[in-house]
Amino acid sequence: MSKKIIVTDAKVEKDELLLYTDLETNITSLSATGQMLVDSDQLSFIYIVDNEDGYQYVTIPESAWSAIQQGIQGGLEVFLTNASGKLKLESFRGEMEYLIENITGNSNYGEEMVTKVEQVFAAPSA
Repeated sequence: MSKKIIVTDAKVEKDELLLYTDLETNITSLSATGQMLVDSDQLSFIYIVDNEDGYQYVTIPESAWSAIQQGIQGGLEVFLTNASGKLKLESFRGEMEYLIENITGNSNYGEEMVTKVEQVFAAPSA
């Protein structure tokens, strides 16, 4: 079973979007895959990272979404960070934009996931 890394906070700092985790793992031993999934049951986005033991899932709960939206709009680089360092999450913005576009109005993701994504990430009307 793949290990989960749970994002506990997300903040925009110094032109970067930082996703914080309390997990005591050496982040510098991980490598970004540039791939993301959706966990509709847990209302989370999942970023996949890799290490010598296999894949790990960075779980991004709804509580972090507003900071992520701010980072996406600002075109910021995204990093997973903890006390051991930080890891650039390659292709994060593009993957998020793709997933948001697919989830919006798509009942296959479940009504609650669609509603929450539309509330947080919906583009303002022109």
